[in-house]
Amino acid sequence: LPARERNGMRFNCLFPAFSSPGKSKEAEIKRINKELANIRSKFKGDKALDGYSKKKYVCKLLFIFLLGHDIDFGHMEAVNLLSSNKYTEKQIGYLFISVLVNSNSELIRLINNAIKNDLASRNPTFMCLALHCIANVGSREMGEAFAADIPRILVAGDSMDSVKQSAALCLLRLYKASPDLVPMGEWTARVVHLLNDQHMGVVTAAVSLITCLCKKNPDDFKTCISLAVSRLSRIVSSASTDLQDYTYYFVPAPWLSVKLLRLLQCYPPPEDAAVKGRLVECLETVLNKAQEPPKSKKVQHSNAKNAILFETISLIIHYDSEPNLLVRACNQLGQFLQHRETNLRYLALESMCTLASSEFSHEAVKTHIDTVINALKTERDVSVRQRAADLLYAMCDRSNAKQIVSEMLRYLETADYAIREEIVLKVAILAEKYAVDYSWYVDTILNLIRIAGDYVSEEVWYRVLQIVTNRDDVQGYAAKTVFEALQAPACHENMVKVGGYILGEFGNLIAGDPRSSPPVQFSLLHSKFHLCSVATRALLLSTYIKFINLFPETKATIQGVLRAGSQLRNADVELQQRAVEYLTLSSVASTDVLATVLEEMPPFPERESSILAKLKRKKGPGAGSALDDGRRDPSSNDINGGVEPTPSTVSTPSPSADLLGLRAAPPPAAPPASSGAGNLLVDVFSDGPAAQPSLGPTPEEAFLSELEPPAPESPMALLADPAPAADPGPEDIGPPIPEADELLNKFVCKNNGVLFENQLLQIGVKSEFRQNLGRMYLFYGNKTSVQFQNFSPTVVHPGDLQTHILPLAVQTKRVAAQVDGGAQVQQVLNIECLRDFLTPPLLSVRFRYGGAPQSLTLKLPVTINKFFQPTEMAAQDFFQRWKQLSLPQQEAQKIFKANHPMDAEVTKAKLLGFGSALLDNVDPNPENFVGAGIIQTKALQVGCLLRLEPNAQAQMYRLTLRTSKEPVSRHLCELLAQQF
Repeated sequence: LPARERNGMRFNCLFPAFSSPGKSKEAEIKRINKELANIRSKFKGDKALDGYSKKKYVCKLLFIFLLGHDIDFGHMEAVNLLSSNKYTEKQIGYLFISVLVNSNSELIRLINNAIKNDLASRNPTFMCLALHCIANVGSREMGEAFAADIPRILVAGDSMDSVKQSAALCLLRLYKASPDLVPMGEWTARVVHLLNDQHMGVVTAAVSLITCLCKKNPDDFKTCISLAVSRLSRIVSSASTDLQDYTYYFVPAPWLSVKLLRLLQCYPPPEDAAVKGRLVECLETVLNKAQEPPKSKKVQHSNAKNAILFETISLIIHYDSEPNLLVRACNQLGQFLQHRETNLRYLALESMCTLASSEFSHEAVKTHIDTVINALKTERDVSVRQRAADLLYAMCDRSNAKQIVSEMLRYLETADYAIREEIVLKVAILAEKYAVDYSWYVDTILNLIRIAGDYVSEEVWYRVLQIVTNRDDVQGYAAKTVFEALQAPACHENMVKVGGYILGEFGNLIAGDPRSSPPVQFSLLHSKFHLCSVATRALLLSTYIKFINLFPETKATIQGVLRAGSQLRNADVELQQRAVEYLTLSSVASTDVLATVLEEMPPFPERESSILAKLKRKKGPGAGSALDDGRRDPSSNDINGGVEPTPSTVSTPSPSADLLGLRAAPPPAAPPASSGAGNLLVDVFSDGPAAQPSLGPTPEEAFLSELEPPAPESPMALLADPAPAADPGPEDIGPPIPEADELLNKFVCKNNGVLFENQLLQIGVKSEFRQNLGRMYLFYGNKTSVQFQNFSPTVVHPGDLQTHILPLAVQTKRVAAQVDGGAQVQQVLNIECLRDFLTPPLLSVRFRYGGAPQSLTLKLPVTINKFFQPTEMAAQDFFQRWKQLSLPQQEAQKIFKANHPMDAEVTKAKLLGFGSALLDNVDPNPENFVGAGIIQTKALQVGCLLRLEPNAQAQMYRLTLRTSKEPVSRHLCELLAQQF
């Protein structure tokens, strides 16, 4: 308790009975009751109490309440203390009210009057006490009474610094409790200007307030970006002695630094080049300081330093636009992977999961695979092991899939039971996604069942049956493998299910071996029959009737099993019905009828896997973006349609929440060129017939087999759903938003990411393109808690509708007309490039939010370079074709200044993302970049050669493109130049 007066109170004076230890609970209750009776008598006595006595007894009541006893009197005496002019009396009164007074109390009006008097008193101490009370109670009544006064106090020029701090935090509390009561329109600019205040405490409180306010109204507070960067720059560049009052263990203003970094994460990268450059310098400085030796061995020093570092890395990941910083952040996190502090290892693994999905840092993350695998094996903390498993899943691609899957399988044998199902789902997803050898996929799933059969869900073993049924080349191997697996003495029931289905369908493929003859197969399966559940027995009965069709020699034996009383009179109606029907069918039906009824199952329809969706449900709300299937390996031959790109879910919507997990999803790299690519390029440039595709199922063919090209009936049928009358026509769609070109430009060299985001809606994109076909997934996330009504996204290509010559055929699927708060819906687009084009399609989104219509128009990230097919060729062929394309109209050239740091690796990544193949040892100058490719359209193929010449000294580029069509040359040159 404060001792600001000469007769200040002490605990021993208040409760001498509690100052000595060893008192029992009964003694305490007896003492409390005695004190309560004494206080009650004092309050009701005829003699008026002076301020000190009233304060003392109110303080006793407060203490008794904190001990856990109910207090039902003394509230009025506490309210009377608010009118005192003595600090300690007023303080105890406010403290009592903050702790004990209910927001619905009848005394609120009296309390509000006392608070209003203190706020008008201009006494900074009394004003702070009043503001603290408002924040602590935080009721709507107080918000309605003071919401208009507190902003005025906050920005008043004569307010003391301590009052400004209290006002900012009080306003923040009221805004969180009742956002509609805080009108910030007229105060916005002045509140933002508090970031320039000389007092660091005021700035810290203001940052907390602005961060909360800008999440709902980001455009109103957009001016805070430059001020936040300026303030952060001053803190980061200052020495520990410059901010002595706010230096914590040699770290200048760590809390303010963290708050500023979090504020910047509410916005995209700064548009102003000077501000962005200054921010990049700040981030580089933080990364540099992380490499310096610690100035203190105290844990507080390292905690403060690492807090700033991790928040800096979060901002770098959020921007996903600075390749150098992303790689440096990855390297810095890599150093933490072997740190002795468990918390640092956990945070490093968690952050690297997000970095793994970035196109710029994925390769850097992969370099730490051995360390992560070791963490999976040796970490004592289960949460760290789980993060290691998440990171392995996120960094997996075709180059390391087998290694990661084998390590996960090995870890699964000793994994904690709480995360086994999650590991099983991840292994199943990776094995399916990156399977090139289908026998490896079958082995992996059967190993999963053998190691952790109890955790293999139906989705997993259903999926392997679908894939085996659809792949003729793996059916025999699958039958042989499951037959061998069933011979184990202890066989999991899921293995029996898989074995029963596969042998019933494809057992004939291994029946020629005496070791797996039909009687042996039946005997092996039937030996497991009595150990299985009803569902598995029902499946095995279906297998038996299939055997009668496949192997007539087993008919008598199987009919004997079906006639057994245990089957015909089974207590389970499903088993009894199957036994009766199968027995009758095998006895009555002719051989031809039996063969027709029991013929081999047809291939399953091509569809996307549901395993990833199950993994999302297993992870629960708030699953990290590392579990999002954002990266799609371009060379992977996804089985049976691939993995469904399911968006992440969130439990509590917020304007800064990443509803879709798409902030850092990179584009697929260029697929490897075929062996005949060089000849194909020659044919294209010489206007001859295109080379014939090679035989065999290439990854491109597997992809194209999944995509059926749209078959439009009319021009409008290409652009809308089968009910175009419900969708707005192109004439009804408004112009694109002002930043549409900037948003489109971000997707020229990548296929995945967040296309648009405001306080209401987030639109994410995941797409893939092969030859002249593409598939795009659009994810619409409702960031509010209010349902969207009449939600209608429409794709049109207005630039060419007048002539009805459409360059793109787009098939869209309708989405639900209602999108619940915090939810997201997915829309699938199938795209076919019919001819070259210059303008992208438009995406119009219309819906009603809170009764008000909302609409926006964006440019869909489909540019001509998306249909690039990279082409390898020798230097001699390159220069020969270069000379053939020497007409002035075939060349487009642009000399421009670099807008980003000139880094060779980043340039290479962007050129590969653009779609061309990079040709080594072609240009005499090794600093130059040379590329080649073919733009695939249905009508024709356009060959393209490019040359990029960087001049690091002048910070300039010269870009030259040559194609067989003049508009294509100019358009590609403009698109690519904007990326550097």
